[in-house]
Amino acid sequence: MRDVRLREQHYQHATIKRPPRGTSIEKRSLEIAERNTFGHWEMDCVIGKQGTAETILAFTERLTRYEIIFKMPDHRAATVTRYVNKLERRFGKNFRKLFKSITVDNGSEFSDFAALEKSIYGGIRTSVYYCHPYTSCERGSNERLNREIRRLIPKGTDLCGISDERVHAVESWVNNYPREIFGYAISVELFAAHLQAI
Repeated sequence: MRDVRLREQHYQHATIKRPPRGTSIEKRSLEIAERNTFGHWEMDCVIGKQGTAETILAFTERLTRYEIIFKMPDHRAATVTRYVNKLERRFGKNFRKLFKSITVDNGSEFSDFAALEKSIYGGIRTSVYYCHPYTSCERGSNERLNREIRRLIPKGTDLCGISDERVHAVESWVNNYPREIFGYAISVELFAAHLQAI
């Protein structure tokens, strides 16, 4: 009978190629992790067809699961900052109350933390926290709602052919989808209630 020996398995630990240039998620307050406070967001990019530059930038509010999405011409750090600036202009003086923090991964598109945190009106507009590498569960809401976006814009879609109107329609569908976690209430109503309170 042949002697069968189990080979010892060697696992490679994930290494950080580039440590976060901003604040680690480890320094994020427990209040944010517990989802009891409105105004804490997760941000991620949904990539289009391989070899194309167009990207979807998705923001998810952690308490209400409200989604804001944009189509961007590329996923460079400067472009992401430009769209955060656009959001700040949309909400004006309420931005700091609405966007108390934003949690992102370590992608190069989010590498300019100073620009992301700096208000176009001067001072600091928000706090940006960086997840641990290869730990998408630390942005669980964002990852979950990205799957909803993929239902309407499947992986491999050339985003060049997707209009801003189509992107807005996808955003509206995601925000008006009844959610079991909220007793089948919809995110747009929950977000509106918090917005009105501000």
